[in-house]
Amino acid sequence: MLKKRELPQALQNLRLPVVAAPLFIVSCPKLVIAQCKAGVIGSFPALNARDEDGGPVMLEAWLKEIAEELDRHNQANPDNPAAPFAVNQIVRKTNERLERDMEICVRWKVPIWITSMGARVDVNEAAHSCGGIALHDVINNTYAKKAIEKGADGLIAVCAGAGGHGGPQSPFALIREVREWFDGPILAGGAVSTGEALLAARILGADFGYVGSPFVATHEADAADIYKDMMVAGSAEDVITTAVFTGHPATYLRSSISKVGLDPDNLPSDWKPSILPDGDDLPKAWRDIWGAGQGINAVKYVGPAAEVVNRLEQEYKAAISRMRAEIC
Repeated sequence: MLKKRELPQALQNLRLPVVAAPLFIVSCPKLVIAQCKAGVIGSFPALNARDEDGGPVMLEAWLKEIAEELDRHNQANPDNPAAPFAVNQIVRKTNERLERDMEICVRWKVPIWITSMGARVDVNEAAHSCGGIALHDVINNTYAKKAIEKGADGLIAVCAGAGGHGGPQSPFALIREVREWFDGPILAGGAVSTGEALLAARILGADFGYVGSPFVATHEADAADIYKDMMVAGSAEDVITTAVFTGHPATYLRSSISKVGLDPDNLPSDWKPSILPDGDDLPKAWRDIWGAGQGINAVKYVGPAAEVVNRLEQEYKAAISRMRAEIC
């Protein structure tokens, strides 16, 4: 039914074809470890590991914690090993930590590198130097071709409906265009919050679903309780897209914008964009104004990350069974 492609070793033998998206500020070792033990690839942005001065020393500690805990799990469970993990690197020039973060990730032999906001040959080469693979975020076919030309091993199609910095294109359009010329790994992001959506993404031609929002409302996520509660209470209508807060279009919970005293329908035009939660006392994206994708209606309660994976697997298998029955 679904075309089998030869995938890099790091992307094989997963319980479910899912990569957990790196959630800015929210993703942490506890969440990544839970995701990997549940059988899907867990991830976190390198910039989440921030010392008080904004430095990268904590990144070393995080990688040590994740690597050692997953190794312990694998030794104790040789027949049920954890999935590998990924680290997200923001590669644009304003990331002053990038070079140091790359060195740390090479030293710890991070198996999967997720790169965002610009494709760079040197970052892909760093991933390959330690035996890792590089997956690059793209929002259109032009960026996809540039990423592969610069050495990325796979692509993450961040489509309409994705939380955070998503793209405007439908997955029906973007994945089809990329598949016309690229036979490597493709991840589909954009409201992939149910097993049915995961199956749909695979039918379109993606190899994996890129799942973010459901993992915010988990015990392991480093998110405020009120944020998790907003995710449970929300639906697609509660998500707004604006470039006001970071200078790039991104999707946020309307209720979190209201929470800081702003009108989601009448945002100030003179706002000073900032992507990092530092500096002045103005509300900041991700720290005070919280991201969410359009698939949050699937989030019904706050629970363990493993239960999110269980639900996705049950829904995915049920959707496959229904489709087979209808075809036959």
